[in-house]
Amino acid sequence: MANKAVAKPKKKTVRIIIRHLVLTLLAAIWLFPIVWLVVTSFSGYSGINLTHFFPEEWTIQNYVNLFTKRTAACNFPAWFKNSFIIGACSCIISTSFVLMVAYAMSCMRFKARKGLMSFSIILGMFPGVLSMIAIYFVMKMFGLTNSIAGLIIVYSGASGLGFLICKGFFDTIPASLREAAKIEGASELSIFLKVVVPISKPIIVYTVINSFLNPWMDFVMARLMIRSKDAADWTVAIGLYNMLQRSLVGEYFSIFCAGGLMIAVPISILFVIMQKYYVEGITSGAVKG
Repeated sequence: MANKAVAKPKKKTVRIIIRHLVLTLLAAIWLFPIVWLVVTSFSGYSGINLTHFFPEEWTIQNYVNLFTKRTAACNFPAWFKNSFIIGACSCIISTSFVLMVAYAMSCMRFKARKGLMSFSIILGMFPGVLSMIAIYFVMKMFGLTNSIAGLIIVYSGASGLGFLICKGFFDTIPASLREAAKIEGASELSIFLKVVVPISKPIIVYTVINSFLNPWMDFVMARLMIRSKDAADWTVAIGLYNMLQRSLVGEYFSIFCAGGLMIAVPISILFVIMQKYYVEGITSGAVKG
């Protein structure tokens, strides 16, 4: 009996060690390209260098070139500005849509409410790629391709369909707060802005981050909509992708790595700062459907 009691902790320890070794291996595989991106961005070699993992010569010139070089293939400040305008405007519009739709579905009662919710959920199950060509031709009819306004409309158009998690958070807010405000004569708009929104910081932060990340990082829709040959009209995703063309990669790969790092750092900082509210918004929004 004593031998069996000793054997069980040993087996448990072995399983824990194996589990951690597997997790360490997976983490190393995941981190390898990120580390390579970072060290290559400080490389004195402009192209792809596969002979050494760490560069033989370290420099910050790639970052200097990223922000100062103006060529037909490189205009990072213009790309950053375009992406930021699209991301910020889409974020404001999308967040407003999501919060309003979620409030209506959670706190108001009207005919066909459940039917609209079910229909919205079903629509969300279809891949967005299926509608991209149709969206492109519709935007082309209105002359909104090759424009920042067109991309803002596309990214913001169906954002209200992502109301489900936000609705789950609103479901946790006591109805007595809204009822007390109604007794005092408050309208639905006043209840939404002065009662619900102030106590919904976690889900608002979650919605804001998601609404900004999608247009900031998206490549497929941006590539479909922006057909301009002028580098000043591109977004960050399009511009960095074009640096990887066979004729350009030998000159711009290290600058591409620097650009990839520069667009990741602000997002990472934002997420670290807002992580508390972000996680709380997800978990609170999952309490009720």
